[in-house]
Amino acid sequence: MTGQFEATVEIDRPVEEVFVYLSEGTNDPDFSPRVLTIEKTPDGPTQVGTVFTSTVKDAGMKTNREIRITELEPNQKIRWSETSKNIVTSREGGYDLESAGEGKTRLRIFNALEGHGIGKLLVGIALSQAKKDAPAFAQRIKTAVESS
Repeated sequence: MTGQFEATVEIDRPVEEVFVYLSEGTNDPDFSPRVLTIEKTPDGPTQVGTVFTSTVKDAGMKTNREIRITELEPNQKIRWSETSKNIVTSREGGYDLESAGEGKTRLRIFNALEGHGIGKLLVGIALSQAKKDAPAFAQRIKTAVESS
């Protein structure tokens, strides 16, 4: 089973600032309490092929995640795919950004979750929780970006 969650939020910052903040990738702990640590390889600006390695805590369990940037269109789009082998992974995720008027950005975030092995039985629960949290997650991104 696979499924997708998404949320949209308006951020009181220009699209260029939002893109820079989100494309850095290492800011995730600012808005995602599940991300305990995160590192970027290679150093420098994020580009297609950049890998983010993180330790996250889900349902009381710590796992290591590896996310690879698959598409990057400045001020418009960021796409990623999880390459780590966990029971539930993000097959594809991303941010869509667009100007929402003077100094504002409309941001859409999404993740398509996929189960592997026993994760095929658990992905529905993970997806349900992610959908429930999606609006709050988008608000946490908004708060983090506006505070940066």
